Amino acid sequence: MRIVAARELQDWLAHGTVLEKDSRGPKVVLLPDGLIFKVFHNRRRRWLARISPAAKRFARNAGTLDSLGIPAPTIVETLWLDREKGLSACTYRPLPGTSLEALLRENPAEIENLIPALATFILRLHRNGIYFRSLHLGNLLSLPEGGFGLIDFLDLVKKRRRLNGWEAKRNFNHLRRYLERRKITNFPIDRLTEMYSTAARNLQPPSSDR
Repeated sequence: MRIVAARELQDWLAHGTVLEKDSRGPKVVLLPDGLIFKVFHNRRRRWLARISPAAKRFARNAGTLDSLGIPAPTIVETLWLDREKGLSACTYRPLPGTSLEALLRENPAEIENLIPALATFILRLHRNGIYFRSLHLGNLLSLPEGGFGLIDFLDLVKKRRRLNGWEAKRNFNHLRRYLERRKITNFPIDRLTEMYSTAARNLQPPSSDR
């Protein structure tokens, strides 16, 4: 991981467009060259963040998704902003698409049309052992060429086996709580879970004749 000089960081923040920030400062910045600069503010003990920096975990998850053929941003570089404090960052090429939350605001009828394909996409994640706690409408993109992609996947976990029924239900419960927190009432979550169950049944291997 490269250590970013203070002057370089200042230049990025001065000439970039801040897309997301909090009380600690900018979190996501669009750079003039079209790359995204993402800061991972430390939520762990400093020594742990130094051993396993968030930027590295984010890049590893991006690689995992790419190996499975699941669209995700392409990581360009992982960076140290303050190694002593465990503060890391990365730059990446953004994934073109529209978040489902934005699409729901702009064209709710289109969401209804996407539900069968979305259910199949989530089932594909689960069958590949992907448990994504932050699987919600802001992190799911509808892609211009069709299909879906993922962003902001720091907390993604790749298991060695497919998710079981309890884990899949828990993942959908995270989505339900997200909708409640955001006060989103017009997303067809029940239809999504029904379509997911239907897709899962259709993928079950046929029972052998005895």
